[in-house]
Amino acid sequence: MRLHHLEATAFGPFGETVEVDFDALSAAGVFLLTGATGAGKSSVLDAVCFALYGDVPGDRASAKRLRSDHAAPGVAPRVRLECTLAGRRFRITRTPAWERPKKRGTGLTRQQPSVSLSERVDGEWQPLTTRLDEAGHLVSHLLGMNLTQFTQVALLPQGRFQSFLRARSDDRHRLLQQLFRTGRFEAVEGWLRHRRSELAAETRVHHQGLVELASRVSETAQAPLPSSWVEAGPDHDAGAELGAWADAGLAGLRDRFADLRDGLDSARTVAHDTATALAEGRALAERQERHRAALDEQRVLLARADEVTTLRTAVQRARRAAVVVPLERARVAAASTRETARRRLDQLRATLADGDLDAGDLGRASAEEVAALAGGLALDLATVDALLPEQRRLETILGTAAGLDEQRAATEAELTTLAAVLAEAPARLGEATRERDAALAASQTLLSHTRETDAARRRSAAAAELVTLRVQHAEALARRADAIDAAQAAKEHWLGVQERRVTGMAAELAGRLAVGDSCPVCGSAEHPSPAQPHPATPDEAAEREARRATDDAEGVRLAHEEAVRDLYTRVALAEQAADGHPPEEAAARLAELEARVADLAEVAERLPAAEQRLDALLAAQDADAQRRADLQRQAAALSEQLAGLVAQGEEISAHLAAALDGSADTSLDARRRRLKNGLRQLRDLEAAVREAAQATRAEEVATRRVAEAAVEAGFGDADEAGRAALPEQRLAEAEAALLAHDTGLAACERVLAEPDLARAAASPAPDLATLEAAASAAGEALVSAESSARSVEQRCARLAALVGELTAALTRAAPLRAELDLVSSVSLFVDGRSPDNRLQMRLSAYVLAARLGQVVDAANERLASMSDRRYALEHTGRRGAGETRGGLSLLVRDDWTGETRDPATLSGGETFVVSLALALGLADVVTHEAGGADLDTLFVDEGFGALDADTLDDVLDTLDTLRDGGRVVGVVSHVAQMRERIPSHLEVRKGRQGSSLALARE
Repeated sequence: MRLHHLEATAFGPFGETVEVDFDALSAAGVFLLTGATGAGKSSVLDAVCFALYGDVPGDRASAKRLRSDHAAPGVAPRVRLECTLAGRRFRITRTPAWERPKKRGTGLTRQQPSVSLSERVDGEWQPLTTRLDEAGHLVSHLLGMNLTQFTQVALLPQGRFQSFLRARSDDRHRLLQQLFRTGRFEAVEGWLRHRRSELAAETRVHHQGLVELASRVSETAQAPLPSSWVEAGPDHDAGAELGAWADAGLAGLRDRFADLRDGLDSARTVAHDTATALAEGRALAERQERHRAALDEQRVLLARADEVTTLRTAVQRARRAAVVVPLERARVAAASTRETARRRLDQLRATLADGDLDAGDLGRASAEEVAALAGGLALDLATVDALLPEQRRLETILGTAAGLDEQRAATEAELTTLAAVLAEAPARLGEATRERDAALAASQTLLSHTRETDAARRRSAAAAELVTLRVQHAEALARRADAIDAAQAAKEHWLGVQERRVTGMAAELAGRLAVGDSCPVCGSAEHPSPAQPHPATPDEAAEREARRATDDAEGVRLAHEEAVRDLYTRVALAEQAADGHPPEEAAARLAELEARVADLAEVAERLPAAEQRLDALLAAQDADAQRRADLQRQAAALSEQLAGLVAQGEEISAHLAAALDGSADTSLDARRRRLKNGLRQLRDLEAAVREAAQATRAEEVATRRVAEAAVEAGFGDADEAGRAALPEQRLAEAEAALLAHDTGLAACERVLAEPDLARAAASPAPDLATLEAAASAAGEALVSAESSARSVEQRCARLAALVGELTAALTRAAPLRAELDLVSSVSLFVDGRSPDNRLQMRLSAYVLAARLGQVVDAANERLASMSDRRYALEHTGRRGAGETRGGLSLLVRDDWTGETRDPATLSGGETFVVSLALALGLADVVTHEAGGADLDTLFVDEGFGALDADTLDDVLDTLDTLRDGGRVVGVVSHVAQMRERIPSHLEVRKGRQGSSLALARE
């Protein structure tokens, strides 16, 4: 990596745009970045880091506030860096998140960070990406390191040299882990622990399954579990013992099933014999019962012989009478029909006699005479029907004439109304025209008044806000003054606590001494008179608390400073917007303009309606004139049509009056109804005469047939046959009783004639109770034997299945336990808890210890020259006091005394030299670990003021060696001696308007 050009705008302390030409500074190989304290020397390095990674190193990254407070409002912060990465020329432009003034109104809006990455190809810049993530990934890939590694390798940070040298093993472990990216080794440790937990859980689950299976086998086989397996628990491998126990239980249960099966065969034989004897006894008893029942039934049937004979005779007479009864019913029905026809005929004759039909005397008229009269009426009806179309035409003509007359009257009324409307039209048109012109003038004036009102509204709001902002600004100034006083008081308190602690440092160091330990100051193991602490001397905790209070007060002061600046900006913007107008004057002018605009708007809003009304009136006037002409033509046409229809109606009325001359009917419809009604009555009378004659003949035939049938059936007349007849249900019941009697008597005779029943009747009755008791006892014994055998057989099948499952589970347990043993052994080893791990170190700590050894070797090469071969670093695996992690401790060996000591015992200058050597060695190892990335630009930040002249020469000589291969080294310092030793200077100058940069050469 080589830096070429840096440009920063509104970044950190730089209120305006500053530029750094690294190519010009690189001529001498070493250049000095100098300036007063707080001028912004480290901010130049922050700009480089921000351009590459979008972030700044150290504690400044937590502030999240990179825009310069000296920049003008609206100026965007920006950093642009041209550099060569992996042999490729890039230009990176970044802007951090910042808050800019709103384009409309007052206040601020947040602007999101952005990036633009371009590559120089064939002399032209080609854009690559504007995405933050893509730019970050590309830079990290080309450099081969992240921000943390970069600040330890290329930007040796201010105040961070000594932190790594004096860090505890835990802190050093975290830093080395970030630099060397050994997270994969901790991932291996975590995976092994997780896998061991998983396998242990699976083993416990599997053992629980074995316990459940073994319990079910024990319950089924009714055999206790092996005591040795129960006492051993899940860690005991007793697969063979448990399998043998299960097989033995299965074999014993199968032997018991064989014994039960033999007893079951004997029980089945006894049960069969007793069941056979019981069945034979029940069959004999049943035959004896049948014979006795047949004898009893035969005696009962023979006792009813006379009753049966009487019933048989009545049934025979009823069967002969059944032929005559239907004929008698037919005669009665014919007589009823004749009577009904006679009554209907008398009724029709009475109706004709009372009606208005002139048909003569019809009391004795025959059907043919009635038919002749009906024919004459039909001819008269046909004549009337021929005149009906003329009457319908007359009605149509009269209805049409009435409608035309109504239309003519309506047309004449509408003509009268239109005449009045057309007379009033000119006045309405004049009024609408004046209203339209007034609304048009108001709308043309409204636009200019609206713009003037908007400007007045902004002035009024700004004037009102200005009063409030000035009060808030005064209050913020007061709070800032209080915060400055509080911060100064807190700092003075902290410095006082620090001074008192330094005064009592001897007693504090003496309090940490232990018997046999060396003094960190003099190195002696003897402590004859250690210093005693004073009760008022503060300790380290009190100093930390004072420092924390100072930092808190400083944070409050900075917050109040930011609030004052923000309010100052808002007051300036409000004064500009108010334009010198007091709030009351601005509000009065605004109210006056708003009232005027409201009046104009109200008038202008009526313009569309006025235009529509004027257009509507003009269109209505034209439409009314056209409508009046149309109505006049329509009225003339209606009068002409009405006269023609009246003439036609008079002609048809005369013709119809001639047809009704000499008739009592008032109209053709009345005459037609009278003729049609009389024709219907005559035809009904003709049908009734014919029906009555036919019913009389049918009654005579039915009477003759009944008399003949009664004689043929052996009865004197129909009445005698009727008395002998029986109802159908009673006849069916009598026939069924006779059939049942005959069938029962025959069945009794057949049963009594069977030889088996006769022999059974002669035999003694069997003892069924004794036979049933013997069969029941044998059956119960068989059921019990079958139940026992079935239960044991089912237990055998269930036990065989359980033994198979148990065997399969034991087979699966072996590889699972073997894998658990292997993973546990490896996991304990890499965690440093195995006896085989003699160093008792975790895998990740072991790897970092190896890396730290490389760092120490690289650091000692430079430390030898910088310390005149007096000091050397040693890597030790022992734990420091109070440390929980070993393997990463550092000691300093003093070759002049031959002793090793803690780095905390070094003086300020010695600490800087050793720390610088360690930092450079760490940079070399990290560079090699990152894949040998070329770092042609290197920065060393501060710490040179603690060195004497000779040591400073040695250090600068070491820094000169870093220039090998064209590397450029930038030294950040404000020490005057450095200005004399390094001719190329980049000076940072601070001022009230922000810092600036200047390139100088001495």
